[in-house]
Amino acid sequence: MEPEMEDKTLEMMNTSGMESQNLVDDLSSKKNTVLKVSNGPVVGSRKRPSEGNYEKEKEHCIALFDQWSEADQVEFVERLISRMCHYQHGHINSYLKPMLQRDFITALPAQGLDHIAENILSFLDARSLCAAELVCKEWQRVISEGMLWKKLIERMVRTDPLWKGLSERHQWEKYLFKNRTSEVPPNSYYHSLYPKIIQDIETIEANWRCGRHNLQRIQCRSENSKGVYCLQYDDDKIISGLRDNSIKIWDKQSLECLKILTGHTGSVLCLQYDERVIVTGSSDSTVRVWEVTTGEVLNTLIHHNEAVLHLRFANGLMVTCSKDRSIAVWDMASPTDISLRRVLVGHRAAVNVVDFDDKYIVSASGDRTIKVWSTSTCEFVRTLNGHKRGIACLQYRDRLVVSGSSDNTIRLWDIECGACLRVLEGHEELVRCIRFDNKRIVSGAYDGKIKVWDLQAALDPRAPASTLCLRTLVEHSGRVFRLQFDEFQIISSSHDDTILIWDFLNVSTNGQSEGRSPSRTYTYISR
Repeated sequence: MEPEMEDKTLEMMNTSGMESQNLVDDLSSKKNTVLKVSNGPVVGSRKRPSEGNYEKEKEHCIALFDQWSEADQVEFVERLISRMCHYQHGHINSYLKPMLQRDFITALPAQGLDHIAENILSFLDARSLCAAELVCKEWQRVISEGMLWKKLIERMVRTDPLWKGLSERHQWEKYLFKNRTSEVPPNSYYHSLYPKIIQDIETIEANWRCGRHNLQRIQCRSENSKGVYCLQYDDDKIISGLRDNSIKIWDKQSLECLKILTGHTGSVLCLQYDERVIVTGSSDSTVRVWEVTTGEVLNTLIHHNEAVLHLRFANGLMVTCSKDRSIAVWDMASPTDISLRRVLVGHRAAVNVVDFDDKYIVSASGDRTIKVWSTSTCEFVRTLNGHKRGIACLQYRDRLVVSGSSDNTIRLWDIECGACLRVLEGHEELVRCIRFDNKRIVSGAYDGKIKVWDLQAALDPRAPASTLCLRTLVEHSGRVFRLQFDEFQIISSSHDDTILIWDFLNVSTNGQSEGRSPSRTYTYISR
């Protein structure tokens, strides 16, 4: 657009109908004019008198505007707006806002891009997805045809072990992770399933908090020495190591003993298994490797001079520890090809427990210390001090170490800086076993009690000590030696020769088990 023409047009628009005023505003308003002083605030407004001259000038300006290129039109409007006051800008903004809004979810399918609309909405959480369904029929259609409630449930199952466990136990996993076939229910099925899952989760969490559980008991019936020192379980079986030198495999559903493995000449103090092998450590100073399905002994490792107190293996690496104060690091090429890589020494008493990941090996001893070693180089890194007596149990994961001691306390440590984050007190005797996940810590002690602690509260320095122990479970009549738990249950073993299964999912409505478990154990924090 020619500069001379633009300036002339602007001059004409700014002076039309303004004989009694020095400044004129708002060409966009046909009826109003706003009075102002220079660039100051609006001081008043009045209706614009109807003038035939204005209508002619307006039509002439519009005719000229229509002849210009889009770039010239934008430049002209920008200059026009720059001459307006704040009050006029507000009117223009209100006028433009609905024009600039776009219903992209409705627009995309019209362009054949349904999959993009579905992908955008698939990132919504449940509350937002409910709201999106109410926007309009087109949004509801995209959500329904895109099976977005199914995708939301699948996302939760992939990322949350509680959801995964529920899908397996309640058997709705068979409707997940499948393409659209006749076997897949409609979106409405998943829409109605979601709140049922939430209700199940709330019920389970309430059962944990209130101690409501269904209790099952396995009597191991040891012939001579009684006591179950160690165990591990999965959905099908429980494998236990006993004081009578045997390893017993139990059917988790019927609780019947499926198999008894013999060969150790001392108590079976520790074990771990995977889909191929069971590895056990004994007071006879040996480590044995057994085939899971047949029970055949595949390997026997003779290295430690005294009882093997604990062991862990993963990803081709095994670590064992012993009453002889040493830690052995082994390379596991196969069940029959296991070679000693390194022996770690430094503890001044029996090494009771070890754990490791790709970065650190962590050990705890009767000498009251926790030692940290590099997994790759086996070099010593640091010592964690704080317990007043020997340490009996420990778990390490994701920078956090939780340990239990014969000083009756549980300590939480930051492995990177060595700081003690919290001390939990409540057990009356030695804390013999401890496990934790993202939500809770579960500990067992020689006082025969199992305590459930709130992990997130324990990591919060502002949380009162009296709120940390959620529940105390009392059923064992002897020392608690070992326990393992998941989102739905605790399985524990004891000197009383029993294995107890504490089921927080399948709870009878009468809540008979609740009476034996005190509602709250008050704990105290010491720094």
